[in-house]
Amino acid sequence: MVFKKDFLDKIINITSNAAIACYPYLGKKDKILVDKTATDEMRKNLNQLDIDGKVVIGEGELDEAPMLYIGEKLGTGEGPSIDIAVDPLEGTNFAANNLPGALSVLAISAKGNLFNAPETYMDKLAVGNDVPFDATDLDFPIEKNIKNIADCKNKALNEITACILERPRHKEIIDKLKKLNVKLKLISDGDVAGALLVTDKKYNIDIFLGIGGGPEGVLAASALDAFNCKFQGRFLFKTDNDIKRAKKMGIKDLNKKYDLNEIVRGDSIFCATGITTGDLVNGVKLENDKFITETLVTHKNSTINIVKKEIAIT
Repeated sequence: MVFKKDFLDKIINITSNAAIACYPYLGKKDKILVDKTATDEMRKNLNQLDIDGKVVIGEGELDEAPMLYIGEKLGTGEGPSIDIAVDPLEGTNFAANNLPGALSVLAISAKGNLFNAPETYMDKLAVGNDVPFDATDLDFPIEKNIKNIADCKNKALNEITACILERPRHKEIIDKLKKLNVKLKLISDGDVAGALLVTDKKYNIDIFLGIGGGPEGVLAASALDAFNCKFQGRFLFKTDNDIKRAKKMGIKDLNKKYDLNEIVRGDSIFCATGITTGDLVNGVKLENDKFITETLVTHKNSTINIVKKEIAIT
């Protein structure tokens, strides 16, 4: 299945409108309200598409509505069968506090082409397409990954930059990176955007690593696929309920390491619209009774673009 341009435009409009819906609530210190607003807007617009859609990566399951939950059916039911991965508001704290980096994110593919997994943690690694595939691995020691990247890029260790969520669980990794004299970009939230920083030399990020959200890992993989970057992930199931849900979804090997082509198959679309300005895109602006949005769009079979939209106030 190949997505056409008019369909691509509709997907861009969906994340753009979800981002715009957040605008009145930026800096209002209510992350639940702003998250719900983005979710409601995205759900409304997805339900107007002529698709037989199903959320395979979302926020929880049916009992956790009003979030877009795993297994939720979306669209009119008329049209192609579509897998949907969503994060209507990536970086709720960023939006609630009007800080840089909040995004509205959506990825779609033909049915069966996006990995279906429960909302749990994932150990991740991402590197750019200028690093040979076998130079890094989730199972390699940190030191080996860093030294291999340095060798491949003909850089000294102190010229390598690693991006990682600043969390207590990453203290050991961060300490090892510091011992190697590696530069650090520590992020407080937003690990979809963090992973995408390996896609372009202008961001000066050589590796993204660490434990973050599983749904965010699948979303990032959808974009990284279009850039021909490397991504690996291993889901972490910490509770009996996590394990039960994983097995219900057909995951048999709970310790399996997934490569990108096992997470995203075939043609896919990824859209990330800026809510507040961050590394990837600018946030929503209001000028002359029009909202202006920027969206990073990847369509594996045709395009990687930053798309600007002007949407009149309604």
